Amino acid sequence: MKLLSNVIHCDPDIMGGIPVFVGTRVPIKTLRDYLEAGDSLNIFLDHFPSVSREQAIATRFLTEMKDEQMREARLKATSD
Repeated sequence: MKLLSNVIHCDPDIMGGIPVFVGTRVPIKTLRDYLEAGDSLNIFLDHFPSVSREQAIATRFLTEMKDEQMREARLKATSD
């Protein structure tokens, strides 16, 4: 799997600091929006050819890990 630094980039001079795929101006949130709308990864990649399949898959994995950590933190907070 690609390193985080090869997948996601934040720079105040690029899209106002919104996290984007490295080497692009495509916001990470755009991938999530597509997937939540029911679009496939292939459709996203067709619409944003500057994003590699490997970048998109790594981002999905990282996002799922973050979501799981947030769920666990909420469960722990409510059980204390």
